[in-house]
Amino acid sequence: CTPSPSFWASPGKGVSHSLLSPPGIKCGGVLSAPSGNFSSPNFPGPYPYETECTWLIVVAEGSSVLLSFSHFELEYHAACAYDYLQVYNGAARDRGNLLGTFCGHSPPPPFSSAWHVMAVIFRSDRHVAKRGFAAAYRKGSREGWRWQSIHLSVLLHHPHHSCLSADACGGQLTGLSGEITSPRYPESYPNDAECRWSIGGTGSGGPLTLVFADFQVEGGQGCGFDYVALFDGPTAAAPRLGRYCGSARPPRTVSSTPYLLVLFKSDFNIGGRGFKAHFYSAGECQEVFTTVKGNFSSPQYPNYYPNNLKCQWSIQLPPGYRVKVFFLDMELEGRSSLTGGCDYDYLAAFDGGAENGSLLGRWCGRENPSPVTSRSNQLLLVLHTDRNTAKRGFSIAYVGVVPMNVSCTRTDFHIQIPVQSLAQLERNRIYLGTPSCAAQVVGRNFKIHTRFDTCGTESQKRNNTSIIVSTLYIDFSAGDQEDIHQYEVQCEPKRKEASVTLIAGPDPSRLSQAENLVDAQQREGGATDAREIKSQDTSDIVFISICILAGLLMVIAVVGLVLL
Repeated sequence: CTPSPSFWASPGKGVSHSLLSPPGIKCGGVLSAPSGNFSSPNFPGPYPYETECTWLIVVAEGSSVLLSFSHFELEYHAACAYDYLQVYNGAARDRGNLLGTFCGHSPPPPFSSAWHVMAVIFRSDRHVAKRGFAAAYRKGSREGWRWQSIHLSVLLHHPHHSCLSADACGGQLTGLSGEITSPRYPESYPNDAECRWSIGGTGSGGPLTLVFADFQVEGGQGCGFDYVALFDGPTAAAPRLGRYCGSARPPRTVSSTPYLLVLFKSDFNIGGRGFKAHFYSAGECQEVFTTVKGNFSSPQYPNYYPNNLKCQWSIQLPPGYRVKVFFLDMELEGRSSLTGGCDYDYLAAFDGGAENGSLLGRWCGRENPSPVTSRSNQLLLVLHTDRNTAKRGFSIAYVGVVPMNVSCTRTDFHIQIPVQSLAQLERNRIYLGTPSCAAQVVGRNFKIHTRFDTCGTESQKRNNTSIIVSTLYIDFSAGDQEDIHQYEVQCEPKRKEASVTLIAGPDPSRLSQAENLVDAQQREGGATDAREIKSQDTSDIVFISICILAGLLMVIAVVGLVLL
């Protein structure tokens, strides 16, 4: 199935017009036939200087494009800054769709597109010309090519690059996340198959996670017939992480290196449905945060994020906490002009640890969302990107809102914080105004009970209302790393109403605009404690006692006057 040499010089079957080709040089075009070939101008002779050609390959919708190179020789540069060839998973010039940039003598690996369009761009500068390249493409079935990577979706395990089989499998997957399936999945996989998916090389340097969504492979003692084996590295020489067969899904697997090899083998008879698995690079696209504060951003931020992503960041804090998220920067693909909704790329926040939780918000474009606070101790953020039009992405900071009950009288502050929410802290790390006003441990609570004339409290007038203000410090510092959260505590003595506001957390310059953190849930949760505090309201008791004593003295005086 290798074409004759004379065919390589043509721009390819199905060319309807030239795209970005210089005057007098025939190159580029729209390739719309089910299969075809194309090459650099003058191939196999040296390509011309200062040339730019674009080939847009379009096959039937619902199919994929299978692309391979039989010859490749371009001027070499470490960053491919002179002569180069670029392959795009879709229309050209969308940076999120770029599968790779290539130069030198090593041919690009075979490619499978995620949809029915692929673009190839060739560019040469004004110096040093080489023989160029020759490539072949054909329409593929998306049923057989459902696995995708974000930067490269590569087929390696096949002896003839220019003549690809529908059962070809395996590949070098360098995306941040993606999906792999056994050949012909979900139909029965072929006999005598051997596929190797080498996952990694994204540059993130983090471990890889592999999760099986479906698994049905011929079973047998010791998995001696058909099996899937996982290795903690790029080759089968790396330590083996597991060998699986049967119908039980393998456990979630995390590599200890930035590489993971998936090996699938079938024998000469008895097959099964095969498997479908998802992989992702921890540290960029899938993370779990358990610290009281932190920050993260979209993959490759502030550069353009990849297309075809589904990333999840789960924030899981101790019971009683709530999660407050601050959006420091955001630029995603904009809203749909038809629906006005975030139908393309979007960031969504869910209350709890799963996408079936309450939706707290869904954003896209260049929005500047207000901070979002969860109603529980968990919050999930999901980034979804489609197959084109990538943008800069987002940067986020979060802080755990410490559960506390704050109340006041005409003369005192009362603050209670559950010990379990700050179990790692000594009581002297929690203080009001000055370190000398540290919390006491009473039962299962840290408690601060102090008068207004102590602990750095001051009187202020806001909106023509007199209030008492102090600052509550919670010191999470460790070693040389200072980490002090500050809450402004307010009391309106006449109404005996108190509030607490976070004024310094993950990014003091951004969080300087105070936001009230007291809500109905806190008030309900602190009702019992409030009753306890009211019973200890010494100032009111003294006031009532004085009134009663004055009344008694007045009665005695009146009686004395009558008797006289």
